[in-house]
Amino acid sequence: MLIFKECKIEKLDKLFSLRPLPLKRMSILQTWLNGQSEISEQERNYLLILQEYLEENVANWNELELAMNFIGPMFALVQFGYERKFNLFAERSLSGTVEGVELGGKPDGLIATGWREPEKPYFCFQEYKRDKDPDGDPQAQVLAAMLVAQEINERQFPIYGCYVRGRHWYFMALQGKEYSTSVEYSAVKPEIFDILRILKVLKRMIIERVSNV
Repeated sequence: MLIFKECKIEKLDKLFSLRPLPLKRMSILQTWLNGQSEISEQERNYLLILQEYLEENVANWNELELAMNFIGPMFALVQFGYERKFNLFAERSLSGTVEGVELGGKPDGLIATGWREPEKPYFCFQEYKRDKDPDGDPQAQVLAAMLVAQEINERQFPIYGCYVRGRHWYFMALQGKEYSTSVEYSAVKPEIFDILRILKVLKRMIIERVSNV
């Protein structure tokens, strides 16, 4: 089995004949990133508190501290649990066979159908404390998990993902053999409001998907 943590983006591209696209040529990712969702004044005030806390501490936090002190509260604002139809899961095993190759691991986060246990994953997440990590490639790890999620869904839908390097968030989309990654969104800049907006749009997209199944 090829473990997510061992994946490199170049290896995945070659192994599965993947085609990375610039953002302007991946319409499903553009649609997600440009989607609109209202952010309340209360949410804005809370984001400013989180932002100040992040800016003061991000250089010293390890991965778990980053997840507990910033990433978790960001996802909690969106409340991804929805009528027990889908939920946000952490460190759950995900595995499958993609073109004869077994892939598996435990993504930092999954949004999947199911309530107590994940069933069909639609979104995969990975985070790293440092901007450059010599022991891992978070983009590749997310993409590997997305490839498995695509197979579990029998390639019926696009799969979405995200990885975080310290203060920087990157969003991804995969459809068939084509994928794209957004520019960085800095959580210590006004872009923090875009990050929350994008997550809220994601929730709406997943609601629409499970409602049509």
